[in-house]
Amino acid sequence: MLIKNWMSKDVITVDADQSMQDAIFLLQEHKINILPVMKKGNIIGIITDRDLKKASPSDATTLDIHELLYLVSKIRVKNIMTRKPYTVHPNDTVEEAAAILLEKKISGLPVVDETNRLVGIITRSDLFRVIASFAGLGKKGIEIAIRFKDLLGPIRDVGELIHEYGGRIAAILSSEADAPSGFINVYFRVYDIDREKLPLLIKQIEEKGTMLYMVDHRKGERVIYDDSK
Repeated sequence: MLIKNWMSKDVITVDADQSMQDAIFLLQEHKINILPVMKKGNIIGIITDRDLKKASPSDATTLDIHELLYLVSKIRVKNIMTRKPYTVHPNDTVEEAAAILLEKKISGLPVVDETNRLVGIITRSDLFRVIASFAGLGKKGIEIAIRFKDLLGPIRDVGELIHEYGGRIAAILSSEADAPSGFINVYFRVYDIDREKLPLLIKQIEEKGTMLYMVDHRKGERVIYDDSK
């Protein structure tokens, strides 16, 4: 899944010479928590709600409200921004963006093209959209999780079984996380299966691998086959 298909293209930005007060207003007005900082059309940094909180006067200050507002209006974005921000490219994958956000503990990444021109931004909220899309909550699909030995054959066999039962596979994800050595957990997102035939399909799938769980979003049903797996 490429970033260009999931990033937000209408990016709210702030100029380096604007005030801290302007940045606060933009974050609050648009209900966002990250602003790319621009200078002459180029991105030179980012500013987040965390940066603004660090730069804000302490609650213990003796300044009155008018003095505080004056002070905030005089602080320039360029003086409190994070310089040389981490960035990604449109043809990088969502998974790569997620790894950077997790490792660096940040909330968003500017997306730049080959000329370093800002073309979008991808945030944790966008990653949540990716997860929700796979989960198919709006389309009320079925998610089936199976553990296989790390071999192609069983995965292909389960795919063929799903098609035999009239199902349509919308997505397949796999992960070695939480799987024993030599095994892999595979997650099928499936639509159009006759729910009355589902128990028989599950029974046949169990001959190919170890069922972990099945969630039917249309009926709101879920079966956990073994909590220890």
